[in-house]
Amino acid sequence: MSSVQPFVIQLSIWAIPTVFAIILHEVMHGVVAKALGDDTAARAGRLTLNPISHIDPFGTLFLPALLLFLHLPVFGFAKPVPVDFRRLRNPRAGMIAVAAAGPLTNLTLAVLSAVAMRLMMDNLRAPWGPSIALPLVYMARASVFINVVLGVFNLFPLLPLDGGRVAAGLMPLPMARSFARLEPYGFLILLLLLYTGWVDSVINPIIRTVTRVLL
Repeated sequence: MSSVQPFVIQLSIWAIPTVFAIILHEVMHGVVAKALGDDTAARAGRLTLNPISHIDPFGTLFLPALLLFLHLPVFGFAKPVPVDFRRLRNPRAGMIAVAAAGPLTNLTLAVLSAVAMRLMMDNLRAPWGPSIALPLVYMARASVFINVVLGVFNLFPLLPLDGGRVAAGLMPLPMARSFARLEPYGFLILLLLLYTGWVDSVINPIIRTVTRVLL
């Protein structure tokens, strides 16, 4: 019981910001795609913050809870928002904008969460501080960590991550086509890089630096 109760408390603090960060990341892909000419996500009913439309049982619920329980950095994903890059007015530039929208949304949320945390901390001595402001401080702090991890990790230049799509859009077309052939093996390559510690050595210092600046 003693080990379960702290986990439940932590889950209650991390659950809302985690789900919101993951869902808004996906929604913004669709919002930018619609603004640039592709309404596929809108027609599929995915431009909504209703979690039911986006939740992937494993990526949105089970995986973040497991990582939290194991005291590892919280990470997750929602059902990808459908985007038809061929329908964008400028497919290559549009692909960069659509892909970058998700990570940039997370980094923006991290900044806003840091501001909200400081505002709540100013109210900790108010009569309602311990019961209302303090939980919100913990939740905002969790939101900073979650959104920094999601934003930085997704900018890693490997398909099918958002950073891979940005990189493909910036490459000369022949190189981009060769790079795109790696996409079916992207997650396998990512797992290999994670297992060897190469990704951690590149991403973790960036995550720590950004988090330190915000907090």
